[in-house]
Amino acid sequence: MKQIYTTTLRLNLENEADRRAWEHLQSLDRREYRSVSKAVVSAVNAYFDRSKQLADDPYLETREKEDAFLSRIEDTISRSLQSCTPVSLGGILQLMQSAQPAAALVSEETEEDISAALDFADGF
Repeated sequence: MKQIYTTTLRLNLENEADRRAWEHLQSLDRREYRSVSKAVVSAVNAYFDRSKQLADDPYLETREKEDAFLSRIEDTISRSLQSCTPVSLGGILQLMQSAQPAAALVSEETEEDISAALDFADGF
């Protein structure tokens, strides 16, 4: 036997929040919600589930905002890289391959400095 609980929902259309709720209920997508009851059940459950999540984890909302921000940054970088032409990327790769490593330049300068210091010391 089905257990059905019937309740009344009273909305004051002079109250902004109540009026908006009424408008949402009147413009329901009937393919998504078969009835007003289904929409109300979904909304009530979502509201209280979210409230419980936030009570259990006070930093949840902050992490969600950070994740959304990082996602936007990643999307922006991805779009920027996709807009680069292969020619300009090829030029950058050639420059990177033809450049001498910094360590090699430092070691040559160091050897020259040591040689000059020894020549100077031999002069005494």
